[in-house]
Amino acid sequence: MTKLTRRLFALGLPVFLAGCASDFAASPFRGLSRFGPGGDAYAAAEDGGYEVPAVDTSQIDPEYLRQEVAYTGREGPGTIIVDPNGRHLFYVEGGGRAIRYGVGVGREGFAWNGAATIKRKSEWPTWTPPSQMIKRQPELVEFASGMQGGLDNPLGARAMYLYQGDRDTLYRIHGTNEPESIGTRVSSGCIRLINQDVMDLYDRARVGTKVVVLPARVS
Repeated sequence: MTKLTRRLFALGLPVFLAGCASDFAASPFRGLSRFGPGGDAYAAAEDGGYEVPAVDTSQIDPEYLRQEVAYTGREGPGTIIVDPNGRHLFYVEGGGRAIRYGVGVGREGFAWNGAATIKRKSEWPTWTPPSQMIKRQPELVEFASGMQGGLDNPLGARAMYLYQGDRDTLYRIHGTNEPESIGTRVSSGCIRLINQDVMDLYDRARVGTKVVVLPARVS
């Protein structure tokens, strides 16, 4: 892992999205019924001219590895639900099931919650740090015009851009080249997944997908 990668781990801005009603009050994922992921879900993969490294899953809590689970909530198929407390993202499939992914979520003071829509998707996206981030981390000024996509890019292999109406919230669901950060509170609000997981989710989620981010507990 490069020094550059480590100093680029913080993404996003401390802007709070509007609150939304949630069916998690009824704990629809409590008492999970597991159906199991494919054995090669985290193998190395060639993608877009890049060799995505295999993930050493022995270094990650199995709780955060991709799997199919039971879902009894009211959100419809195709909805993405992010539970920052459990460090999970769910893609609702319908038929009482959902795909569950482990995520890294915002640090204290940067976490956000609400409803948004995916209005843009990008493979191997360019990352441009917002001006507010450059003020906090002046060393990032060299990327003010954008950092080309690639294995060292903090957005990873894929990014899905969250909007409220026509307003870009500046928050993303994206990949990461630091799989060991999954299950932790590390980023400045953005939702990060293992590259293999964000590639899987990217293929499932369409532009227009509803994203519900639940409130984080105050610690």
